[in-house]
Amino acid sequence: MANVYDRWHLSRPRKGANPCTEHSSKTRTLVPSADHGKGKRWQVRWRDAAGEQQKENFAKRSQADTRAATVQADLDRGLYVDPAAGKESFRSVAERWRTSAVHRGGTSSRVERALRLHIYPTFGDRPVVTIRPSEVQAWVKDRSQVLAPSTLRVTFAYLVTVMHTAVRDRTIALNPCAGIKLPEVRRAEIVPLHADAVRALIEAAPPLHRAMILLAAASGLRQGEVFGLEVDCIDFLRREVTVRQQLITPDKDTDADEDETPEPYLGEPKTHESYRTVPLATPAVNALAAHLQQYSAVGVDIEDRTDPRKPKRRKAQMLFSNGRNEVIKRASWSHVWARMEERANEALGRAYAEAYAAWVQSGRPEGQEPAPVRVPEGASMHDLRHFYASALIKNRESVKTVQRRLGHSKPSITLDIYTHLWPDDEDTTRAAIEAVLGDVPALCPPAAAILS
Repeated sequence: MANVYDRWHLSRPRKGANPCTEHSSKTRTLVPSADHGKGKRWQVRWRDAAGEQQKENFAKRSQADTRAATVQADLDRGLYVDPAAGKESFRSVAERWRTSAVHRGGTSSRVERALRLHIYPTFGDRPVVTIRPSEVQAWVKDRSQVLAPSTLRVTFAYLVTVMHTAVRDRTIALNPCAGIKLPEVRRAEIVPLHADAVRALIEAAPPLHRAMILLAAASGLRQGEVFGLEVDCIDFLRREVTVRQQLITPDKDTDADEDETPEPYLGEPKTHESYRTVPLATPAVNALAAHLQQYSAVGVDIEDRTDPRKPKRRKAQMLFSNGRNEVIKRASWSHVWARMEERANEALGRAYAEAYAAWVQSGRPEGQEPAPVRVPEGASMHDLRHFYASALIKNRESVKTVQRRLGHSKPSITLDIYTHLWPDDEDTTRAAIEAVLGDVPALCPPAAAILS
C-alpha cells in the first residue's frame, strides 16, 4: 500500500506531550516530531515489487495524495517503475541487452559496432529515464546525414530494442522511440547482371575459383554460404547443394591489437529458411566434379558454431579454399573479385569492339547494332545471387519458389526486392481470361458489328 505520512508530527504521540501550537486545530491536536519544520512536510511511503521500502516527500498534502494514488495504481497493475532505476545509464541497459540477446552469425558484431559508433556517443552516458522523444528525433536527423536510410532503420531498431528492454525491466515507463519518424527508404531497382557479364566473370576467375563463381550464379547462394560449403554438401547423384552453414568472419574488435585479425568460423545460416536444398544445373555439377578432380578438398582446422550450445573445433573438408589450405576470407576475396571484374570488362570490351566492327562490315543492318555489356562498378558476388533470381523469374517461377531457393524468411522480402522483374504482360492476362470464358455463349453482338 502507498500511504501518506505527516513528517512534522508524530502519528503516535505519548501522553502528556506538548501540542504543536502552529498546526493544531480545535478538532485535532498535533504533536511535533524531531523533523518539525525541516524539509517537505508530506511523505509517501510504499514497498516496491521487490519488497523494498520507498519514500518520496512533497510540500503539499494534495501532491502527496496524488502521488500515492498513482503509485498504488501502478503497483496494482504491475506497471510500477522504480524512480531510482531510471538513473541507470543507457549504456548499462544496452550492454545488458546486447550480451544476453541471442544473435545469429555476424549480427552480434554488427550490433556492437552500431551501438559504439552511432548510439553511444549521443546517449551512452545519459540516465535512460532522461532521454526524451524530441532528442531521439534529433538523433535520427543527425544520423540521416551519415547513414543511408536503410542502414539508419537497422540502427534505430537497435535503439528501440534497448529502450523496450528498459520498459520491460521497469526501468522506464514509456519508450521514447514511439512515434519517431524515419527517412523514407527508396530501394533502387535491382538491375541483374547480363548473362554475357556472368560468363565473362566465370572466365576471368582464377582456375581455383572458376567453379565457385559458376556455382554462385547457378544456385543463388549467399557469399558466406558458398565459402562455407563442405564437400558433402554437394549431392552429385541428385544434382543439388545443401545449405546447412555459412562461413562468418567477425568484425575486428576495437580492443584487439592492430595486427590481430578475427578468425573466421562456421556458423548457422542467416535465417531458419536459409537451411535449404537447391537443385543445380548440369554445367554447375560438371564444373564442381572437375574442380574436385583438379583441387582436392582441403581439411581446415576451424571452429564450428553451427550448434551454439556445443561449439567445437574440427577438421572441415572445405570445397573451396584460398590455395593455402585456408578458408576464403572476406578481405582477401575483395581483391580477387576486383581483378576478376577488371579482366571481365576488358574481355567484354574486346567482344563489343569485334561485334561492332562486324556489324559495320555487314552494312549496319537496322535493329542489329550490338550493345555494350559490362560488369557494373561496385558489383559483388551478391549480384550473382540477383542474376540467379532474375533467371528464375524470367522463366515464370512463382514467388514462393524463388523465396525458397534464395532462403528468404518471407515471400514479402522476395517481392520487395524483385517485384519489378516479374512479367506484367496484359496479353498474358487476356489469354488467361479467354481460356476460362471462351466457351460462354455471346450475350452481345460482336464488337466488330458495334464499331462498324
